[in-house]
Amino acid sequence: MRRTFPKIWPSGEPAAPRRNRMLLFGEAMQRLIEPYPYSPTESLTEILHGVPVVDSYRWLEDQNSVRTRKWLEDQAAYARSYLDALPGREQITNRIRELLSIDIIDVPQKVGNRIFFLKHGPNFEQPVIMMREGFDGHDISLVDPSSHFQGTSHSVDILSVSKDARLLAFSVRRGGEDFQAIRIFNTDTKEILADSLPRGRCNGFVFSDDCSGFFYSHDAIETPRSCRSAYWHTLGTSPAEDSEVFTAGQDPKLRLVVVGSAGARYVGFLVSRIDATRTHDLYVRPKRRHSLPQLVLAGIRGRLIPRFSENFLVCLILPGRDNGRIIAMDLGHLGIADGRTVVPESNARIHDFAVVGRTAFVRYVENTESRVEMIDITGQPQGALPAPTQGTTRLFPCDPEGDAIFYRFSSFLQPPTIYCYQPRTRVNQLWSSQQIPLDTSSLVVSQMHSVSSDGTQIPVYLVRHKRFAHSRSLPTLLTAYGGFGNSITPEFSIFGSLLAENGCLFAVASVRGGSEFGEQWHEAAKRHNRQTSIDDFLAASEWLVQKGHASPVRLAIAGGSNGGLLVAAATTQRPELFRAALCLGPLLDMLRYHQFDAARNWIEEFGSADNPQDFPFLLAYSPYHRVRDNTPYPAMMFVSGDSDSRCNPMHVRKMTARLQAATVSGHPIILDYRSKCGHMPTQPLETRIELMTDRVSFICCELEIQT
Repeated sequence: MRRTFPKIWPSGEPAAPRRNRMLLFGEAMQRLIEPYPYSPTESLTEILHGVPVVDSYRWLEDQNSVRTRKWLEDQAAYARSYLDALPGREQITNRIRELLSIDIIDVPQKVGNRIFFLKHGPNFEQPVIMMREGFDGHDISLVDPSSHFQGTSHSVDILSVSKDARLLAFSVRRGGEDFQAIRIFNTDTKEILADSLPRGRCNGFVFSDDCSGFFYSHDAIETPRSCRSAYWHTLGTSPAEDSEVFTAGQDPKLRLVVVGSAGARYVGFLVSRIDATRTHDLYVRPKRRHSLPQLVLAGIRGRLIPRFSENFLVCLILPGRDNGRIIAMDLGHLGIADGRTVVPESNARIHDFAVVGRTAFVRYVENTESRVEMIDITGQPQGALPAPTQGTTRLFPCDPEGDAIFYRFSSFLQPPTIYCYQPRTRVNQLWSSQQIPLDTSSLVVSQMHSVSSDGTQIPVYLVRHKRFAHSRSLPTLLTAYGGFGNSITPEFSIFGSLLAENGCLFAVASVRGGSEFGEQWHEAAKRHNRQTSIDDFLAASEWLVQKGHASPVRLAIAGGSNGGLLVAAATTQRPELFRAALCLGPLLDMLRYHQFDAARNWIEEFGSADNPQDFPFLLAYSPYHRVRDNTPYPAMMFVSGDSDSRCNPMHVRKMTARLQAATVSGHPIILDYRSKCGHMPTQPLETRIELMTDRVSFICCELEIQT
């Protein structure tokens, strides 16, 4: 098996003599001629809607079988033999350690005079929950995972704070899994209370306004209760004494979420029907005991996000093809359809909102950038949040009965910076900034447009180092997302900045499937139109080559989750266009994705192979089913782990086996698989350094970037 090299290095200088290049890359290359681990095939063909579908690696769906575990051990050994031998790995590790080993403050929220937040640092393997008394107080450590749990895989997060700021509910995760246990910390006595919820899927937690207990819905793993019921727990009592306060019924298509805030006098029960389209009913009741829930919103299609403030219920309604509107309802006069619109629909899509007192902070995305407008809950405009521009603003959870909201701003050239805004005084102050040891002034950003197959212009951001500002045909990494209406807006990326620092062009495409230009941008690539996002991504890739920014021998693509699906689909449809692909936590078998874990909730987005109308569209782009034997595929690296319950790791196991058997390019197909990794980015610091080292080293080796 041979591998070819481009004739020009990223710097634009003539390539090093072949002997020197072989010394640089020889050890890693030598590993590639070793055969892949054995992946037996089974003769399995199903007839789906009259079409025969072959699935030779279905046995790899059984995660805990003896032969799957043995296969994973062999794949891990093979991947490490390649990754550990990559040239420049030590230098890359050292640089990543510098970039990640910094103080970071995250998710601050103010309750009363106390500010709660997460703090990362070079001496913390996992973030620590901290507290300050007032804006100028000292940092007080509340919950340090290293002090309460064995090992470094447990992470904690802030779930809720009581009205008097005396009680802190926090979640505990193992690895990157979605499941979490709930514990309660007394911020006065510095003790963890006996009251808790076991490991499971939390569907809402709301403290009572008198701090005597909490409402919750929790789907525990080991001691299951109905995940379609809500309960009341009195602090200091046994969980066996918890009383059911609401039930959505027994229909398996129904989901229940408990909503509310600690200081509000009301609690809500959001009942959603998960089907081809989603519909929602919202019930509300006062928190006082023995009050009956009352239906206040019925049959809301699309998305419904409720917030409580004072005596008001404020809801964001995103009914499918619209850009969203916000209604407010006086809870003193409950009744169906009593809400009135306070923020009407506009040309920009509402992505989320927060409420502080009587002010709603509404975050829009328009033309790939975000902005936040302030509106009184009676509908009176209050102007724009004085945040920086030409980047991305994200709102943090806040106390609706409080006096402050924190938000984060970042851009391709601006590391995350946190501000605090106080609506009553209109004071906006810098609260925290990340001191990343990287000279962002040495980077330049430009926005261009590629043209998709139907003539639609697709924005593409290009980030490069100034010393390569006028260089052509740089090694290039292109990324995108393209799904669920999630907009890809300018945000700082250590991964992208590090590549740009070393001479790589970092490109970000705003393909359809997101909502950078409103909900229609999302609908254009949803369900039966999914190929549109893939066409947009391929068009951006071709444009990079046609304009001389990149060449196929130096073009890599990368994406995670839905972006991983996008990358794999593009690679299997146009393998000759790419040199390498990095695919993290993806969906890949689109005929069976909905049968695993939480993915059944995504039928509205993708469709289901059980539906004869959806089936041909899914089969047409499903990456696992697009793989063809004796095809020269680019180098591909798949990343997943046992704990991923969103995009089940069966996808990468089956895809790795299928591609290893099919490719004839000589480029590596490797699986970076770790039992304690999941979909959530909650790995300890040392693991994050190692994971990023693997990914950067892979890209640098395959694109021959000198580090």
